[in-house]
Formats: sequence, structure tokens, C-alpha cells
Amino acid sequence: MIVRDRPAGWRLFVAVRGSVLQRIRFTLLLNILLATLVTLAHGNLFTVKITLTAIPFTLIGLPLAIFLGFRNTTAYDRYWEARKLWGELVLRTRSLTRQCQSLIDLPQALDYRQRDSDVRVRMVHRAIAFVHALRLQLRGEKDDALLQQWTTPAEWAQVQARSNVADALMQAMGRDLGDCVRQKQIDPALAVGLDQTLSAMTAAAASCERIKFTPIPFSYTLLLHRTAYMYCFLLPFGLVDVTGFMTPFVVGIVAYTFFGLDALGDEIEEPFGLESNDLPLDTLCRSIEITLRESLGETELPPPLLPVNFRLT
Repeated sequence: MIVRDRPAGWRLFVAVRGSVLQRIRFTLLLNILLATLVTLAHGNLFTVKITLTAIPFTLIGLPLAIFLGFRNTTAYDRYWEARKLWGELVLRTRSLTRQCQSLIDLPQALDYRQRDSDVRVRMVHRAIAFVHALRLQLRGEKDDALLQQWTTPAEWAQVQARSNVADALMQAMGRDLGDCVRQKQIDPALAVGLDQTLSAMTAAAASCERIKFTPIPFSYTLLLHRTAYMYCFLLPFGLVDVTGFMTPFVVGIVAYTFFGLDALGDEIEEPFGLESNDLPLDTLCRSIEITLRESLGETELPPPLLPVNFRLT
């Protein structure tokens, strides 16, 4: 995610970090080069004059812009839903640690170093492991050492072989909660609220998986790609007789807009990746980790992640 103030004045035109220009620069340069060659040849291909007017491009350009806007709106809906789901996880993990510490009644004082013997610490640490496991799953990454840090050896031996580690951790949460009810460490009526928190975390994770594994239909995306490219690469032939030597400049502006919208839709369609405009899952997980560890009384906490060159991961 790009985190920066909007540039003012001339900096608005030279800002590169966070701009979609980096993704489309080669295609854009090729389009401008073609427009320059068409301008120098006055629209002639060898001895054949390619005659096009601006009318076909006017008819095609408007619906193309509408469809690109619709696709980008759809892609942003996916991005915004993903952000709301991770906001829900932030909320629910905080509720979970509060409920574990206030509703589960144990004789010993809370000590974050007693994970094996204190179910409250174990569930809070497991919540940290859960958000990290979900992040790794959504990004197709693997970090066993990180997850093992927040689970007991016996528990890690059980969950590491599972295809969905986040779900396995949540099932372990349910087993611990059931044991607390049977051992009368929590009133059954109060356990319902804690179980609802666990269910909400599971629902948020499942919704993230839905977004991850259900992309925008490929045929729709392919149609827009092809149309945008054909439009921009044929545009010089329709403008050269009208705009003359300004054709490369005009074509560059139009191509930057259409190629940029197309590339931006591709980027935010998959909000869990590592592109500049994707969600900062590392930062969100670090924030959750700091909050939950602090609630257990820990003082040696990792620092929050800060933007590097205006970019949060």
C-alpha cells in the first residue's frame, strides 16, 4: 500500500513511486514510438495510405472507458471488502484477548510465559499465529518458524501437516474453549460470546479465501485487454491527419489513461499480493501482534512497521 500525501504542483506530474506508470512504461513507450513513426510517415504504410477518421475511435472510446471504469469499480470492491475483512480481524482478535482474560477463570495470575499451562495465554498466542497463517496462505508463502513461535510443540505437530493451517488453529481454539466449559473454567452462557468471536474470525478468513480464489472472469478481462490495446495502437492512424505533429503527444495521454486503468484493475483485483497498491498484510499482522502481546503484559514488543519509500507491505 502506498502511504503518502498527494503531491502538489509540478511534483504531481513527476511522482513515480506508487504510480501505475511503472507497470505500463514499456507498452506506453512502444505506443508513442508507433505514433511517432505514423506521424513521420503521414499515415502511409509503404505506398498505401491508411485512412481512418476520429469517428470510429469516438464510438469505441466511450464504451471502452465505461467498461474499464466498471471493471475497476468491481476490482476496488474486492479490495475494499478485503480491507474490511482484515479490519474485522483486528476487532475480533482484540475482543478475543479481552474475553479470554476476563471470562476464563483460572487460579493463577496471567503470565505470558506460561503458554503450556495457561489456556488464556495459549489462545491469545494462537490468535497471533492465526492471522500470520492466514496472511501466508493468502500470499502463497510459507514460514513454519514464525508459526511455530506462537504454538506449543504438541500443537504444531498436529497443525503443520494440515493444508489449511489457519483453520486447524481455529479448531484448536474450539477444543480449548470446550475444555474450559467442561472443567468449569468459564460459564457456558459466557462461552457463547467467545465462541461467536471465534466464528466471526473463521468467517472473515473464509471470505478472504473466497476473494483470493474467485477472480474476475478471465474472458471479461481478456476482452478489455484486447480492446484497449487495439484502440491505442490504431489511434495514431485516426488522428494523424487532424492533429499532425501533436499526434504522439495526444496518443500518449490517451494510452496512459487506458493502459493505466487496465493495469490498475489488474493490480487491485488481487488485494492480498505484494504489489505497491495491495493491502499491507505484514503491517496489519504486526499491529495485531503488538496489541495482543501488550494485553498479556509483555514489554519487549516489536516496533510497528513503517513505510519504506512510501510503501507498506
